[in-house]
Formats: sequence, C-alpha cells, structure tokens
Amino acid sequence: MKKLSYVFLGIVIGGLLTFFLTPKPVKEAVPVVIKPKGVITQAEAMMLNDNWTKYRKKVVDSAAKAQGADKDDTRSVEWSLKEIEDYLAWAKKEADTFNYKMTGIRVYLGVYGKNAGQAKKDLTTMFIAPIGKVNKAQASSLNLRVDDDEDLPVDPLNRGTGGQNDYP
Repeated sequence: MKKLSYVFLGIVIGGLLTFFLTPKPVKEAVPVVIKPKGVITQAEAMMLNDNWTKYRKKVVDSAAKAQGADKDDTRSVEWSLKEIEDYLAWAKKEADTFNYKMTGIRVYLGVYGKNAGQAKKDLTTMFIAPIGKVNKAQASSLNLRVDDDEDLPVDPLNRGTGGQNDYP
C-alpha cells in the first residue's frame, strides 16, 4: 500500500510539474484598431459632395470646356487598397533614404494641361504626396526651421482611376 501511494504521489507531482513547466502556446496579439480623428459619416460625405455639385461643378466643367475639354472635369480619383499600401510602404522607405521621417500624406489637385492627350487634356487630376520632417537624430543642432511638416523629396502617387462619379 505504501508503494502504491508513492507511485500515486509521483504521478501527481509529475503531472503538476509537466503542467506548470511546459511552454504554453502564445496567442497572437490582435492589433487594436482605433477610428482615426477626422472620419466623417457617409451622410456628411454626401452633403459635401452635393455641395460641391451645387456650388462648383458648373463653373469647373465650363472652365475645362473653355480650355478644350470635351467632357465634364474630374471630380474623384481612386486607387486600390494595394496601390495605396504599396505606395505608403515605398514612400516611407524613400523618405528614410533622404533622412526624413514620413508623418502623413497631402492630397493635391492638378491639371494635366494641353500635352496630356485628348482623354486627359486640360482635366483635373488628384495626387498624393508624402509629408514629414527631417530626422532629428541626423539633423544639425543649428537647424532653425519651423517644425511644421513639409513636402518630402519623394515622388507623389498619381494616375488613379475614376473621375466623373458623384459620391455614392
């Protein structure tokens, strides 16, 4: 009987040691996604789009036609999620090579001009360009510039698709 209780005690101790000393599988951390400030509702976006149509569309389209465009001017541009993600990753890397820290993007309006071919001649385009700051660790201690974000020496992203659509 005494032998049996030692065997039982050994099994219990062995089980407890195995339980407490065996590495547990690590659960992957789920990234926390926080809604960015500045997100507007779809209703607000529709109102802004409707206001643009009401107050700007006629003037913008007539200006484009006066310059030779044969269709309404561009009012939206779209890129795929992959294009945006690829561009942001590339722009961050490029900014780093120029000793800048990319802190955001800026959206610009542009006009293709007369030499863009008939499909885009004198029509509006939109492009995004990275903005940021000089990396402080590498910057001169005598740098007297204001600490605002500035356009980076990195090529912007253009040539999205779309153009004539109202906000859905």
